[in-house]
Amino acid sequence: MARLSDADGVVLRPEEFRLLRDLFSARTGIAFGPESRFAIERRLRERLAVLNLANFSEYYHFLRFNPLADAEWDEALDLVTTNETYFFREDFQLRAFRDEVLPLLANQAEQSRTRRLSIWSAGCSTGEEVYSIAILIHQSGLFNRKAPNSEPLWDVRVHGSDISRRCIANARRAVYAGGAFRVTPPEVRRDFFEDRADGFHVIESIRDMCHFGQMNLLHADRARVLGNMDAIFCRNMLIYFDAPARKQVISTFHERLLPGGVLLLGHSESLLNVSTAFELLHLRGDLIYRKPPAQFRDSRNPGKV
Repeated sequence: MARLSDADGVVLRPEEFRLLRDLFSARTGIAFGPESRFAIERRLRERLAVLNLANFSEYYHFLRFNPLADAEWDEALDLVTTNETYFFREDFQLRAFRDEVLPLLANQAEQSRTRRLSIWSAGCSTGEEVYSIAILIHQSGLFNRKAPNSEPLWDVRVHGSDISRRCIANARRAVYAGGAFRVTPPEVRRDFFEDRADGFHVIESIRDMCHFGQMNLLHADRARVLGNMDAIFCRNMLIYFDAPARKQVISTFHERLLPGGVLLLGHSESLLNVSTAFELLHLRGDLIYRKPPAQFRDSRNPGKV
């Protein structure tokens, strides 16, 4: 068996890489090309040392058959997935969401006689996108009205999911360092964050709108727990999936969206050769996807149009 001090010398052989690549793809849909072999070797080598395994073949068998494999998957996925994010990333798309999409969704909710807004950020990493969306909803002013008894008229929820347990824990903590604000306007950081000794804390009123959970997007049953959505963000994730996983994930999004709901992808992504179930929605400065409205049928209350 490998000793902890021996781990740095362990090499991921081509046949071991193929086994691990296929295993990760089957479980998560993430596709690793041949160029990823040395990065995978570097990132997972420490796990061999922690588990006292001699080589990557033993690690493959551990992930497949060991009773502790589920916990190890959490560790492995934290190491091999990309979690680069920051507040208001691709901000021009987010402004279009605030200024054009949110009024559309508010109107559809009014027509269906509901006062609910549900947004899902799939692959939310450490939560910056979720809190950015919540801030934009607040800034829009469309959902801030209160009843005479001061109770909110709207039920607004922004859900964030990620396959990484560590990322979800950080998102729930809602404390960020300065690098997360690289494109954040100073007034937004002033109004929606509290500067404390350990970092910038998201203010309570924004945190109350946001809910987080660990989720593998290939598990459609888990997604159903979220309920129906008015909008889904899945930006810069599809590029990491293989073709079957891409189609499966998009099918899940289509199922979860209310009629007239919208899907926002990254600008390097499209549904070409993936799905024909969506229509293109032309905004002033962007293109997004929409589930056909179907006369604004209220899927929260079947039978009501």
